[in-house]
Amino acid sequence: MTLKEIRALIADDIDAVDQLILNRLSSDVVLINQIGHYIINSGGKRLRPLLVLLSARACGYQGTDHLTMAAVIEFIHTSTLLHDDVVDESDTRRGNQTANEVWGNAASVLVGDFLYSRSFEMMVEPGIMRIMQVMSEATNVIAEGEVLQLLNIHDADTTEERYMEVIHRKTAKLFEAATQMGPILTGRTDLEEAFVLYGRHLGAAFQLIDDALDYLADEEELGKNVGDDLAEGKPTLPLIYVLQNGNDNEKQIIREAIEKDGAERLEEVTAIIKNSGAIAYTQKLAQSEAEKAKSALASLEASELKEALKSLADLAVHRTH
Repeated sequence: MTLKEIRALIADDIDAVDQLILNRLSSDVVLINQIGHYIINSGGKRLRPLLVLLSARACGYQGTDHLTMAAVIEFIHTSTLLHDDVVDESDTRRGNQTANEVWGNAASVLVGDFLYSRSFEMMVEPGIMRIMQVMSEATNVIAEGEVLQLLNIHDADTTEERYMEVIHRKTAKLFEAATQMGPILTGRTDLEEAFVLYGRHLGAAFQLIDDALDYLADEEELGKNVGDDLAEGKPTLPLIYVLQNGNDNEKQIIREAIEKDGAERLEEVTAIIKNSGAIAYTQKLAQSEAEKAKSALASLEASELKEALKSLADLAVHRTH
């Protein structure tokens, strides 16, 4: 099932969420409207809100609170992007200038804070305490993941275990929260753990492929500068693999690139990564995570929506941007 076919299954829900996002972005502070609309409309995949909608419908949900929670998830994700771009000093995202590049760091951080607070304002609306528990924990874990990643910057001794801990906290946790909304909204406590595991493994697969694409993808298609992770000193899995399995010269080059001069050695590092088996190893691990995600849904009743969720796991691995 293609992404277009998956989206067609819940096209009305997607349109409703898009409209809700625009409505709830509204503020009488003009700069908030400008930056909020700029980043929300900048061509993102909207994968996380899609997961909310699919999980809810796959669990048989018939109400409208899933629309609210899909918008909440997108607002939280967008706020983390605003903050990330400031921390990483990024100038390009999704093929456009980052908000901090256009309006400055202070405005980006503060609008990110607005989106966080707006999301919490909205998530009380379904009146379900379990939603508040899950979402408040998720935002806390994501913040911890950001700090853990910061501690790994320019650290060539970062282990695969530490790397996986960062992506489970920083990326997979919001996927997990998104998919958890379906069983929570429908009261299907028997399915909640299954959807937690599905989201967790899907998020890990997605991030692993993201980190591989940083050395493989076409810059225009990727929507950001190729090699950004290396330039920022982030020891992602392809680099960690070479540090563990490369020859002495390769290890030395990768170590120096992580610790001090990544941007200058991008071409050299990329060649090493492509010839070392690092990409294949990263892709294999991502595929394993995708299979775990699909297996987690074994107890969910058969439906076209279940197949759509399983197809998303495959699409997360087999993509070019």
